[in-house]
Amino acid sequence: MVFQVGSGSTAGPGAASRRAGPAAVGGVLELLRHPLLHVVVRRLLLAVPLLFVVSALSFVLVSLTPGDAAHEILGANAPPSAYDNLRHELGLDLPLYEQYSRWIRHAVSGDLGASLFTGEKVTHAIDARLPVTLSLIGLSLAIVFVVGVGLGVLSAVRGGAVGRFVDALSLIGFALPTFWLGLILIVVFAVNLRWFPAVGYVPLAESPSKWIRSLFLPVLALGIHSLAGIAKQTREAMLDALASEYVRMARANGVSARSILFRHALKNAAIRVVTVLGVLTVSLLGGTVIVETVFALPGLGGLAVSNKIQHDLPMVQGIAVYFSVIVVVVNLVVDVAYTWLDPRVRTH
Repeated sequence: MVFQVGSGSTAGPGAASRRAGPAAVGGVLELLRHPLLHVVVRRLLLAVPLLFVVSALSFVLVSLTPGDAAHEILGANAPPSAYDNLRHELGLDLPLYEQYSRWIRHAVSGDLGASLFTGEKVTHAIDARLPVTLSLIGLSLAIVFVVGVGLGVLSAVRGGAVGRFVDALSLIGFALPTFWLGLILIVVFAVNLRWFPAVGYVPLAESPSKWIRSLFLPVLALGIHSLAGIAKQTREAMLDALASEYVRMARANGVSARSILFRHALKNAAIRVVTVLGVLTVSLLGGTVIVETVFALPGLGGLAVSNKIQHDLPMVQGIAVYFSVIVVVVNLVVDVAYTWLDPRVRTH
């Protein structure tokens, strides 16, 4: 038997690797040109000056408020020499620009300093309280997204009583102050009905059910405003999408109502909803300061309030940096989602 070897069979592993090489390089180049990667890189580059500006502004604002840490530590009856000695020991007698220069040099290397009162590392104190704030924001955001978007879509499709309910919810949600709503929830559901604890926090690892119960009222107080906003915006976006020309053409071509609702109208309305959701997430982060104070939660919001009163500058600076990083991450996720949802953005 005679074996005939074609020209293609003479190519060994080396030829295969040479063919795979350009393909791999092309794949890498295609990935580098992907719009999502450009969004991520641009956001991360913009985060650097943002963190610098936020840290500088918070440093100046805290330093300019009346009082200082020396008075808070020693009290009102200490002799003037004791204040001067403690200010010198803490570096508070240095010019403001020199204080900030010293702080930024350490912050770049990952050292955010230590508390002026307890001596505890700022990163350790913040990391211990960060899960509380993230749990509060995460649960609030989940409820806002699921319930708010669901109500908005339902009211746009059904209209009538559901639409009027969303309008009333939006009006009430925007009108109620967060701290007042939190106090009302405590009086009704914690004091009178005793369904939920009034204050305190139970970690998720300790008891998932108690974790939910400890966060239920704070999440409701924090999320009602954002829920009303996202429901209203979702409804308006869905009404615009359902009234658009491409939806009318889809109906004329016999496309099912379910496909029109989810594949066409909701997908296009999601572009506006995602943008609004990003803004509301940042507002949720600011609202944690009030909610954590009202419900005595050991999170970053309560830590920021107490340390601002004490003029504990390193701790306030560290919290401002952490909050800024969370805002950067939220904006990055919103930009990536927007780019993925809108084909017009991906083509540029």
